[in-house]
This record gives sequence, structure tokens and C-alpha cells, in this order.
Amino acid sequence: MTQPLRDKVALVAGATRGAGRGIAVELGAAGATVYVTGRTTRARRSEYDRPETIEDTADLVTEAGGRGIAVPTDHLDPAQVKTLVDRIDAEQGRLDVLVNDIWGGENLFDWEAPVWEHDLDKGLRLLRLAVETHAITSHHALPLLLRRPGGLVVEVTDGTADYNRDHYRVSFFYDLAKSSVLRMAFALGQELGPRGATAVALTPGWMRSEIMLDEFGVREDNWRDALEKVPHFAISETPRYVGRAVAALAADPDVARFNGASLSSGGVAQEYGFTDLDGSRPDAWRYMVEVQDAGRPADVTGYR
Repeated sequence: MTQPLRDKVALVAGATRGAGRGIAVELGAAGATVYVTGRTTRARRSEYDRPETIEDTADLVTEAGGRGIAVPTDHLDPAQVKTLVDRIDAEQGRLDVLVNDIWGGENLFDWEAPVWEHDLDKGLRLLRLAVETHAITSHHALPLLLRRPGGLVVEVTDGTADYNRDHYRVSFFYDLAKSSVLRMAFALGQELGPRGATAVALTPGWMRSEIMLDEFGVREDNWRDALEKVPHFAISETPRYVGRAVAALAADPDVARFNGASLSSGGVAQEYGFTDLDGSRPDAWRYMVEVQDAGRPADVTGYR
């Protein structure tokens, strides 16, 4: 198997589970050395109180063919992030790919409450976790990434710029967080482009994360059992799909053509020709507009 990222070093910030884990594993499959961070370790859990750990992610990276290195990090703490980047510099002397996937907000937003009824502490905590962490990480990591030309920064969000511009996303705080990440990628593109690096925003589609599978009471091997209750879940994708998108972008010597752009896993798959683990190629955001939001019956024909 070819490993186009064999000599590359990546940091996936927020790699405990979900998209971050999928991205880390696929970067490993492409041969990269991947530093994976998060707050849940085998010794200590975050407030999520879930079983996934960064050590598990690092092991999966190594099993995939790369080298996974787990570093417990709270990305709200600038000192911890600086220590993390200093360690990468000392051990590798380079950083080629930065993935800002820190989130941690699933339990902090209310689907029903407008901003004046929403728990303010939870809303502000969500913004700190989803936005402030990305800024702190970029502040400390980008000088190392810029040391060599060709670096890539991926800001992971939910929704494309086009979709989020026209659609209210869940709640005031959620909408603001995801739109802010899109804008961060654009702003980073302005600052990095002239300095030889590239920044993009990237969204998965309807992702079968560990939390989503638990929510629907299914596993990855029987996820289609959820379609009886949630038919549009048929367009869903594994976290590895967005991981393959990041790996493809990181291996493209002409990735600068996407600088500042808003991309989706499905759109990137069309560009580079990769598939999800089952061999399909879901295009969730086009499906959302043309089928789900249009009120049509669930039918993924032509969308995966």
C-alpha cells in the first residue's frame, strides 16, 4: 500500500472519538506520524464520561500503518498547548498537518431553547470549547507548521459555508460555533496563503460517530437497523470517510488551490476518487438540500 505521508507529521487536536479519531487513523494509514490529543485517557475521563480514549486512538493509528502518539491536552489551557507543540518540535522538528477538531459540545446545547431561554453557562462553555480552543491551538502550532512550505490546516466543522449561510443550525450557540469555525478557516487562509501554507474548512456529512450510534441504539455493523425510525440516516458515513478526505488533501501537492475554501467529505471524495469503508461515496450535503430539506422520501439513489 502506498503511504504518501510517510515522512509527514500531523497533530489532530480533539482525536478521542468521532471525526478526530477517523482523521487520525486515515492519516496513519497514509504513513504519517500523528499526535492525537484530548482530555479522556485510560487514567481519566472528561465530563463526557465515555469510554473512548486518546491512547486507543493512537493505537489505531499505529495499527493502520502510521505512528500514533497520544498526548493528554486541554486545548483551553494555552500552557498545555504550548507544551504540546514544544514536544512535537523537540521530537520531530516539523509539523506538516494541523487538524483543529476540538469540540466537546454535545451535552451543552438545547435543540428547543432560544438564546434567552438557553442555559447561558452551557452556551458560553460551548463557544469556548468550539472556538477558543481552535484559536489557542493555531496560535501555538502555526509557527512550527510554517517552518516548512506546504503545510495544511484543517478546521473541522458541521456544514458547508453555503449550507450554513441559508440554514439555522440547531440553536443560537451551535449555529454561532459552527459558523465561526468556517470563518476561521477563511481568515487563516488569508494569513497562511502568502506564507506557503493552506487552510480549509471541512465538514463530514451525517457521521456515524460513537455517540450517534449509541443515540440510535445500533452499532457500526448493524447501523441500517436505525433506518426504520430515521430513514434519512441512510446517507450517513463513517468517521473514516472525512479522515480519507484529510489524507487526500494532505497528500496533494496542489492543495493550495483550495486555500480558504469550505469543503465537505463528499465533495472531496468526488475530487480525489476515494470511498467510504463500504465502497460507497456518500454526498450528504447535496442529499440534505435536494432530498431531506425538500421533504422528499428517503432515497439515497444517486447520492452514495
